[in-house]
Amino acid sequence: MFKIRISLFPKTKSLENKIDDFHDRVLDSAILFRKAIKVFLSNDGREEYRSVNKQIKKIERSADDLRREIENQLYAQNLLPNLQADVLELIESLDKINNRINDVVYKFYIEQPEIPEEMHRMIEILCKQVAECCESMGIASRGFFKDLSIVRDYIHKVYLMENESDLTCNKIKKAIFAADMELARKIQLDLLITEIAEIADIAEDCADKLLIFTIKRDI
Repeated sequence: MFKIRISLFPKTKSLENKIDDFHDRVLDSAILFRKAIKVFLSNDGREEYRSVNKQIKKIERSADDLRREIENQLYAQNLLPNLQADVLELIESLDKINNRINDVVYKFYIEQPEIPEEMHRMIEILCKQVAECCESMGIASRGFFKDLSIVRDYIHKVYLMENESDLTCNKIKKAIFAADMELARKIQLDLLITEIAEIADIAEDCADKLLIFTIKRDI
C-alpha cells in the first residue's frame, strides 16, 4: 500500500506553490470546459460562450507559463535524474489536457456546429464524464507531490470515467449517423465528438505515466 510522504521539494516553497497553481489550472480548465459546452448547447448564449472561451484561453496560457517556470526551477533542484525526468514528463503531460480543452472549445466557437436538440443531453453527459476524468487526473497528480495514499484511488476514477466517456461517445456517434441530416454535417459532428472524447484519452495516458512514477517513488 502506498504511504504518505513529505513534499518532494521541502526547501523550495516557490516551486511547490507553482506546482499547486499549475494543478489549479488543470482543475479550472476541466470545470470551465463542461460549462462552455453546456452554454453552447443553450443556443442563446453566444456572448457567454465567447467569455468562457476567453477564460479557458487565459488559463491555458497561464498554465504554459507555469510549466516553463516549473521546468526551469526543476533543473536547479538537486534531485535524482530519474525523479526529475518523471516530474517534467508529468507536468508536460498534464499541460496537454489544458491545450486540448482550449482547442476543442475554440473549435466549437469557430465552426458553430448545428447540433440536434435530441443529442444535447448525451453530449452534456459526455462532457461531464470527460471533465470528471480530467479533474480526477489533476487531483491524482497533486497527490503525487503531497500524499501518495490518494493517487491510486483517483487514477482508478480516471480509468473509470474514460471508459464511460468511450461508451457515451459511441452512442452519440450512432445517433449522428442515424439522424436525418446531410453527410457533411454528420462528419463535422462526428469529428467534434471524437475530439471531446480524446481529452479523456489524454488524461488516461497521463494516468498511466503517473501510476508508473508513483510505483517507482514508493519503492
